[in-house]
Amino acid sequence: MGIFEDSKNRRNVLIKNRSILQTTYIPDQLPHRENEISNIVDIITPSLSKNKPSNILVTGKTGTGKTAVLHYIGKELKKADPDEENCCFIYVNCEIVDNSYAILFNISNQIIKDQNNKIPFTGWSLDKVYDTIIQYIDEEDKVLVIVLDEIDRILQKSGDDIFYFLTTMNEVLRNSKISIIGVTNNAKVMDLISPKIKSRLGEEKVVFSPYNAEQLQDILKGRANLAFEPGIVEEGVIPYCAALSAQDSGDARKAIDLLRVSADIAERNGDSLITEAHVKSARNRIEMDAVVEVIKTLPAQSKIVLRSIIENHERKDTAVITGDVYSVYKEICNVLSINTLKEKRVADLISELDMLGIIHARVKSFGRNGRTREIELNINMDIIEFITKDEIFEPLLKYKLSKQTKLVF
Repeated sequence: MGIFEDSKNRRNVLIKNRSILQTTYIPDQLPHRENEISNIVDIITPSLSKNKPSNILVTGKTGTGKTAVLHYIGKELKKADPDEENCCFIYVNCEIVDNSYAILFNISNQIIKDQNNKIPFTGWSLDKVYDTIIQYIDEEDKVLVIVLDEIDRILQKSGDDIFYFLTTMNEVLRNSKISIIGVTNNAKVMDLISPKIKSRLGEEKVVFSPYNAEQLQDILKGRANLAFEPGIVEEGVIPYCAALSAQDSGDARKAIDLLRVSADIAERNGDSLITEAHVKSARNRIEMDAVVEVIKTLPAQSKIVLRSIIENHERKDTAVITGDVYSVYKEICNVLSINTLKEKRVADLISELDMLGIIHARVKSFGRNGRTREIELNINMDIIEFITKDEIFEPLLKYKLSKQTKLVF
């Protein structure tokens, strides 16, 4: 018997269509985004007559439907002009394609059909790529609606060069035109663009507001009707998923993830229904995954401070204070042969861990005798185990940290 047989036999398949529960799935209807869709459609409709629409800046928090709406509009634009005689919709995710060359390369790949004439992935100068892509765009004799999603990523990493290239293309093109739709979670993203390019963009703004609990319920019901057979999801599950996600900034992606992970847990348990208990388990698992991702990116010194806090909590029955943490921190640095920071800098790192929600540091005053901070952990045992197994702490396996913060061989 193979290693997967037991899992397969135990699993009770509840999800009839898993793709419906992926955040990348674009449904035929996008509830509660009718106004935003209408606004964007009204702006880009002139492209169907080969007239350049205004540029658009789409803003809103994560999970408010920005990307889904634009993919939906892209499909509808294709339906309105199936042979792309008048306009062409191009989507680029700047979180993945994060420099000017790569973006121009990506755009060109969606325009140039002949494999022999495609721009190479690397090796050309930006000027050569620019000149080549202009030639091909002009031969198309149409309007290109170019969506740049997550534009704050490229602006922070590579500056606003891509906007310079795209806006100046319209000054050179004779037959075709380009319209840019920038998408971002950062409402102040235009502060990252130079005044000269900002004036060239002249964009219209469309703002996506967070979903409320009732709206999230409608979204989840639509997904659940397609993903499950009737009666699989208990009555309270969708309102519970919606309420939890509404509390956390109205993020539809989190609501969908919560429903999907709840269903996965029910399947793995061999259960016949998805219940609120599965949602609670799913919430804990998702939150753990999010914290783990944050911890993975922490600098070495922050990891050592966090490990010092964990060590203190394991050895002390009383409240852990800043001085306790610094004593163990110095001990661990000594074992790891890592430079020891000053106590004030360690206090700053404690504050950063507090802001990330990994710990809670509460100020305690002693009047004339000064003040300190009492530190509590906001993470569960699974995450603590993950931290202690980090490869940076491998040398600690040779030692035992004593209660007196002295090394014991």
